[in-house]
Amino acid sequence: MTARGQWGIVGGVVAAIAVALYVATRTFGADLFPVAPGSMAPEFQATTMVAGGPKTKNITDYRGQVVLLNLWATWCGPCKQEMPGIQALHDSLGPQGLRVVALSVDDPGFEAAIRTFVAEHKLTFEILHEGSGKIERDYQTSGVPETFVIGKDGVIRKRVIGAAEWNSEGNIKLIRALLAEDAP
Repeated sequence: MTARGQWGIVGGVVAAIAVALYVATRTFGADLFPVAPGSMAPEFQATTMVAGGPKTKNITDYRGQVVLLNLWATWCGPCKQEMPGIQALHDSLGPQGLRVVALSVDDPGFEAAIRTFVAEHKLTFEILHEGSGKIERDYQTSGVPETFVIGKDGVIRKRVIGAAEWNSEGNIKLIRALLAEDAP
């Protein structure tokens, strides 16, 4: 066999491997790259729920900050149960730099219900809305509430499926440690 023929075979094998890798990442992407502690927080786009008018926010807006990203919905009972603890955590560690971002996954058209929920629960942290289901797919959630603690470097440090007591001693200790880390 000639050198040209050998290089043709090598090129064909490399192309076949590239195609197989492309198909595998599209087919098994969530299994190959799970969203878990130690992975980078996926990008998202969501709309603010503030009186001054909607603005689009994304994960890069929070780089260099410790973020508690809580995915929730107005109809979710466990979400209602954990909100007082999230508010207490925000009250105690927000002034030290913690960014609490509660992202509603309610369907489009529920903006008034979201605002009512926020007012009834006297929530003072940032509220976002993304109702297309994209964030749930990208963050590979199994339901709501689901919460991600993200370090200043954008890496997920903790993931909690279901309601949690966010103002607990263990969670406060974790977040204080993350706040003490240098920004990248």
